[in-house]
Amino acid sequence: MKRIAVLMGGISAERNVSLATGAQVVTALRSAGYEVIPIEVNANLASLIAALTPAPDAVFNALHGRFGEDGTIQGVLDYMGIPYTHSGVRASAMAMDKAAAKAVFAAAGLPVAPHRIVPIAELAEADPLPPPYVLKPINEGSSVGVHIIKAHDNRRASIARDWGFGDLIMAEDYVAGRELTVSVLDDRALAVTEIFADGFYDYQAKYAEGGSRHEVPAQIDPELEEQAKHIALSAHRALGCRGASRADFRYDVAQRRLVLLEVNTQPGMTSTSLLPEQAALCGIDFPALCAWMVERATCRE
Repeated sequence: MKRIAVLMGGISAERNVSLATGAQVVTALRSAGYEVIPIEVNANLASLIAALTPAPDAVFNALHGRFGEDGTIQGVLDYMGIPYTHSGVRASAMAMDKAAAKAVFAAAGLPVAPHRIVPIAELAEADPLPPPYVLKPINEGSSVGVHIIKAHDNRRASIARDWGFGDLIMAEDYVAGRELTVSVLDDRALAVTEIFADGFYDYQAKYAEGGSRHEVPAQIDPELEEQAKHIALSAHRALGCRGASRADFRYDVAQRRLVLLEVNTQPGMTSTSLLPEQAALCGIDFPALCAWMVERATCRE
């Protein structure tokens, strides 16, 4: 019986999401026949290394956010020679860095929204883009720290004053329209989901019960569905992802254009998460999905 360590928790702003993901993964892997070792990760790296000694057969990385999906823990596991799920160091680091990811997508000819990286001090002085625009941290996920600034919005200076995500911020054109997402498993784009939320699809809407509604498959034109799947798979390959990823889009209905927002290399695996829903639509239940990831775990790539 394979011994699988599940890493959860971590030290990012997404710790609680990771704990929820990890708990469900532990249950799923046990039902799939694995010996599972839950490991709640904290700021003590030495304790994590001790918990991984002797080495398990593989690690299921259920961490989210900084230090969990930005290449940091991937580097530790590579150093220790322990196979792990999801993407390796380089793909994880590039996907988590929104500026680097957009540069990769643009170089691959994929559609991205115009954006700027600006110092917080500059944001305090003037609008970095004509409103409406979106402000977001460069290295966070799950919509942590994201703000939409519309015309005559007076929050810009207070956001700059209270900013807690480094000295730089990304300003991006706001794309009005439908919220779509596509999950990828290796070389297969699974489906297109449309997300409905009461207002902005923020952290609360993503993870709270009833915070949003998912329609899968999305009721969209077949040509748009194929385009979204193609872009998601192209983005997965451009970053060098492995295993599972999820591409998030906005579809501008008025201009009939699809805009790639970002790629998540550690898609959520909670009861409200998008990847498990799409996998289920394709006939892959949750234990089978977790087992699929574990059986493809590797390191030092």
